[in-house]
Amino acid sequence: MNRYKNSVTGRTVYYYGKATLKHWPYFLLDILSSTGYAYFLTFGNPMIIARIVDRISTSRVSSDQVFSVFGPDILLLILCNVMGQVCSKLQDYSLWKLQILVYYDLSTLCFDVLCNQSMTFHNNRYGGSLVSQTSKFANAYNMLMQTLTYSVIPAAATVVFIIVILLPLVPLYVLIVAVFLVIYVLVVYHIFRRLQKLNAETAGAQNRLSGELSDSITNILAVKTSGREQYEKDLFEQINKEVYVTDSRRMRGSLFSGAVASSMIVVIMAILTFFLAGGNAWFGISPGTLVMMFSYTNNLTLRFNMLSSVMQSINRSFGDAHDMTVILDEPRLVADVQNAQDLHVTDGEIAFRDLTFRYTDAGMPSTVFEHFNLHIPAGQRIGLVGKSGSGKTTLTRLLLRLVDIQEGQILIDGQEISGVTQVSLRRQIAYVPQEPLLFHRTIAENIAYGRPDATFEQIRQAAIDANALEFIDQLPDGFDTITGERGVKLSGGQRQRIAIARAIMTDAPILVLDEATSALDSESEQLIQSALQNLMKGRTSIVIAHRLSTVASLDRIVVLKNGEIAEDGVHGDLLKKGGEYAGLWARQTKMK
Repeated sequence: MNRYKNSVTGRTVYYYGKATLKHWPYFLLDILSSTGYAYFLTFGNPMIIARIVDRISTSRVSSDQVFSVFGPDILLLILCNVMGQVCSKLQDYSLWKLQILVYYDLSTLCFDVLCNQSMTFHNNRYGGSLVSQTSKFANAYNMLMQTLTYSVIPAAATVVFIIVILLPLVPLYVLIVAVFLVIYVLVVYHIFRRLQKLNAETAGAQNRLSGELSDSITNILAVKTSGREQYEKDLFEQINKEVYVTDSRRMRGSLFSGAVASSMIVVIMAILTFFLAGGNAWFGISPGTLVMMFSYTNNLTLRFNMLSSVMQSINRSFGDAHDMTVILDEPRLVADVQNAQDLHVTDGEIAFRDLTFRYTDAGMPSTVFEHFNLHIPAGQRIGLVGKSGSGKTTLTRLLLRLVDIQEGQILIDGQEISGVTQVSLRRQIAYVPQEPLLFHRTIAENIAYGRPDATFEQIRQAAIDANALEFIDQLPDGFDTITGERGVKLSGGQRQRIAIARAIMTDAPILVLDEATSALDSESEQLIQSALQNLMKGRTSIVIAHRLSTVASLDRIVVLKNGEIAEDGVHGDLLKKGGEYAGLWARQTKMK
């Protein structure tokens, strides 16, 4: 487990490092300005003051000699402070610029990966949790860079400068301090390793909390109409308690780390006091050098006293980035093959050949199709019917490559869909699912989603063809009406007609209607059937329907049962056979 955690941390460093090196001039400026800031203000000033102290301690300087003797030092001190402030501003600029650029790149990376993952991936995760993980991943980089810029680089520079400046002057002191610093760093790093797991656990619990909150709010209507507010509150409280427990464990570990660090700092300061008191008498150390020793060591202890919080910040950053790093490393369940070509559809012929498919994400494989064959000639309108679980919707998902088959082939105009790009495949198929998929945008944007360059007149015509114009014109803002998240401001029938208008606007050679009229009342369904008939003309169409009246007039009806073709024919012939289709028809007509 620890090795796995470490590997995730390493991969996080890889993603952050790759994005940072893309903008390496700002990163280099950040390092140089941070180092310069530490040198000029932390080491330059005491070094100049030490020269003044040594000069005063050796001989008295009269009032008329102050500027002649100390003038160069005064000017040097002013210059040193000016340079320090310039480095400080460059440090702020380079960090800020780097954070803006890399945040953009990391957010884009996460969005691209999530958009290109399979539906199986998304079906197994909370949407709200993925949003939280994306935000944490990008924000963790900003936190990490701030820690690196304002703490890690100056601390490292401080150690180097102390060794370079004081080693020739007081080698024994530098050696003793170095030994204690090495021990200190090793102790803090050991604690850091122990805290890694706690940070990952806390971040994971926080992501689950975000997911649960999103799930409850998204389905708030179901919560209220079922009177389950208390149940959702208890569920939220349970996960919130997990966050509380893991965060408390992380706090205790960090406080322990801080206590250890403070003890080591006390030891180092005691050594410094020993040298300050007897350095001149025992080792002949000059007063100016003693000033530098105190100033440098005091600054070093202040920086290393923050090492515990620095490690905590770094740990938290890697913990926040952990879940998204795992996602970024996940292989795509549905991926384009290397050098995949675009799909070119001229006729729209579809063939399922010796198809085998089973769901494997539920632990136990669940076979849906085994050696399944179906040929749909170009331009044919075919209805898929059958009981729930017979494989109707799965067949269309396979055609769209939302999931991949294990064996066999799916071909469109003789081109195997596994060898073409997914984008080009889906642009050739207008898809209207059982549950309308609308964005929290205007009605016009939703209709034109598959064809963003459409004119308003084309959008309006699509609404007319989908029998949606009547209710759109009655809305206060018309086509500029915001539909709400998932279209909650519209009725089920209105949402479905917007989805059908989008399919009309897409104008693809292949049409898939998955219960496209299920959300409509009988009057709306009758009004829209003519629009669908016009839409299907000249297009290869696959219509899934529980209402058999929807498919009765189609060119062909295929009855699926347990992933196999039970019957295949036209409406009249299937009724005469008295088989599966006739039974379904009889039950529906009796219900009417």
